[in-house]
Amino acid sequence: MQGGDLGAWVAGQRVGWERLMPEQRFLLESIGVEAPAGDEAVRSVRRTQGDPWAVNVAAARQFHAREGHLRAPRKAVEDVDGEQIKLGAFLDNARRRAAKLSEQRRAELDDLGLRW
Repeated sequence: MQGGDLGAWVAGQRVGWERLMPEQRFLLESIGVEAPAGDEAVRSVRRTQGDPWAVNVAAARQFHAREGHLRAPRKAVEDVDGEQIKLGAFLDNARRRAAKLSEQRRAELDDLGLRW
């Protein structure tokens, strides 16, 4: 939702259930989010650095498949499964940080014909 992982957000709400105000609990319950059961072990969900990379590369692949190149303007946004990905910013940042990227990540972008 709006670039965030809704499942991770819900898990985070459940982890901190006891710290929520009664009104917040009520609103969560009204959309089907329940308090963790007494013996239920609830942990927050953390995204790895690979998760955003994979989503950005998926956006790059989608753009490349449609346009035949990766010369996206800085403000280009690509819709991937309902999530708005700032593809232009990602590609620009990848170019600027090329020396810091792993060989695998550089190879992924090379395969799509990214002009460094």
